Amino acid sequence: MRFIVSIDQSRCIGAGNCVHIAPRAFQLDEENVAYVVDPASVPDEELLEAAQSCPTDAIYLDTPEGEAIYPK
Repeated sequence: MRFIVSIDQSRCIGAGNCVHIAPRAFQLDEENVAYVVDPASVPDEELLEAAQSCPTDAIYLDTPEGEAIYPK
């Protein structure tokens, strides 16, 4: 399964956990706000770990059918 990944940038505090765990999928911009780069380049398990590591739950993972995987 390939997750649909999105970030609520208004919730991002720039902790960088997502970038540390999945640097090919996430990066921080010049204001230390995370953005999605290439989620298809990492396994879904890595995306889930990155989303779960976000202290503000700013990363959303959904199935292609629109079912919420994280957060539920």
